[in-house]
Amino acid sequence: MPFDSPDLNLGDELLKDVGTGKIRLPDFQRDWKWDVDRIASLLASVSLGYPVGVVMLLETGGADVQFATRLVSGVDGASAEKPAERLILDGQQRLTSLYQSLASGRPVQTQDTRKKRLERWFYLDMDAALDPDGDREQAIVAVPPDRILRDNFGKDVVLDLSTTELECQQEMFPLGAVFDSPAVDAWMVAYLQLDKENMAQRLARWSAFKEQVLANITGYTVPVIVLRKETPREAVCTVFEKVNTGGVTLDVFELLTATFAATEFDLRQDWEERRKRLDDHKVLRGMQSTDFLQAISLLATRERRHAWAEGDSEKPPAVSCKRRDILRLTREECERWAPEVEKGFLWGASFLTGEMIFEARDVPYRTQLVPLAAIHVALGGGAEAIGKVEKIRRWYWCGVLGELYGGAIETGFANDLQQVVDWCNGGEAEPITVYESSFDPGRLLTLRTRNSAAYKGVYALLMRGGSRDWLYDQDITIASHHSLAVDIHHVFPKKWCLDNKIDHLKRESIVNKTAISAATNRKIGGRAPQQVPAHPAQGGRDHCRAAEGADRATSRELRGPGRRRLRGVLRTSSSTAPRPHRESDGQGRVRASGAQPSRGVRPRGGGADRRRR
Repeated sequence: MPFDSPDLNLGDELLKDVGTGKIRLPDFQRDWKWDVDRIASLLASVSLGYPVGVVMLLETGGADVQFATRLVSGVDGASAEKPAERLILDGQQRLTSLYQSLASGRPVQTQDTRKKRLERWFYLDMDAALDPDGDREQAIVAVPPDRILRDNFGKDVVLDLSTTELECQQEMFPLGAVFDSPAVDAWMVAYLQLDKENMAQRLARWSAFKEQVLANITGYTVPVIVLRKETPREAVCTVFEKVNTGGVTLDVFELLTATFAATEFDLRQDWEERRKRLDDHKVLRGMQSTDFLQAISLLATRERRHAWAEGDSEKPPAVSCKRRDILRLTREECERWAPEVEKGFLWGASFLTGEMIFEARDVPYRTQLVPLAAIHVALGGGAEAIGKVEKIRRWYWCGVLGELYGGAIETGFANDLQQVVDWCNGGEAEPITVYESSFDPGRLLTLRTRNSAAYKGVYALLMRGGSRDWLYDQDITIASHHSLAVDIHHVFPKKWCLDNKIDHLKRESIVNKTAISAATNRKIGGRAPQQVPAHPAQGGRDHCRAAEGADRATSRELRGPGRRRLRGVLRTSSSTAPRPHRESDGQGRVRASGAQPSRGVRPRGGGADRRRR
């Protein structure tokens, strides 16, 4: 990746080119946001001649880097007559601060430490700047647009610099004039003539200030790295992420937005309109723009693979949604697939609702929605056939309970799309997600919080298996889930477990959790649930099946009936048959019904989410 590394003069080259528009920002850069104190600190360093870091620029005109651009904040659009020649990749905050304070001719649009918007002029206190023992940052003074600094709620004037004469009297040099030689000369004349009797002494003082302080600013050079226009798009993205360690990470969505903006397609606006429609479904409210692009990339690269013919290249293109493949998406591909992907995610919301997952926080893996949506689109009109939906359901729950989507899983997405679609269309081979999935029943005792996908999965499966709130005598459905404020709560409350010396690991595990309405949870209080009167229509304590005999409960009872019931729920979730049979290897390990004996659900240890092999 070729680049040049010149040292450019701050005023005559860098800031001048910023002001004329020759140096601009790529549209993916965030807004400028430095506060008064950071600007003052930067100005102090420049006035001392201290280095303030390297600036990185990118040449425009490359075939792969045709980004939409915008002017640096504070540059007057009417005066920016030059076409963009270089784009700022690193150094936006510094260059914007220096341009606005030293070369714009207007107050700096900044903010205070509480992020309150402010306008400020910046001055150099000559006396403080010439003090060899002084703190240079204390010599930088910021004043309001009227150049009058007040105190006591605006009643008392602390510093008045509203005229050149007052500036000279206070020995406050306006930094906005530092690169304007006629303005500097005019200010010097006014300063000298203010006290004609002592003009010689004032001239000596001015000369010292100009040589020791102003010369550092006017002669300041900045080391610059200029990436040449041949730099590929993915390299720009990588470089930007490496050099902007203090800022927000650049994602592929921002980079594509800037790229497509050059072709007059507003990707951000298109996404925002789709996101609003997706947000109508609570279960999709955690979706990110990159999730949407990943689904588009999977389908676009799959189409490229299908269109590949012998001789086009040495090997067919890969189905992929890795960053480099997303960055290679064309505007036409995005416009073509976006409506279909939106429909795929909306179907995914309906699918999750059917699986008793109603809220974004209860989705086991947000990332798994990407292949789910892409699979639905790829299957086309037959996607909602009963047999295909059952296979998709089995694939989904194997991924959740096998905890296969917790790491870097873009390769797994591509496998899912191809393998699940082939399987649904009659292929005999099971997807990797299905035959590699495993769940150790002992894991039930280690699932304790929503941080675990399997924890959220078991919660949903308990409701799907048939849950009824005994206080209200209602089945838990999407309507009652919201109206009754259903959430996952302890079956045996913490207080009861402490009183009965139940181990805290078992107490907090999914074995002792189930879906309970807010009112029922309050009514249980610190009692065992069988001690709370049930709704008369229930005729008993069906609500407490997982904990029968709780009046004699011990750690063994919490470990036994509850775990057996949950294991039954898990068996059902991994089968496509209406009445799944149960298989055991004689050691308490359960294999998914219908899986090949040599590739069934395998025992494994608990712990953090497992990455796909």
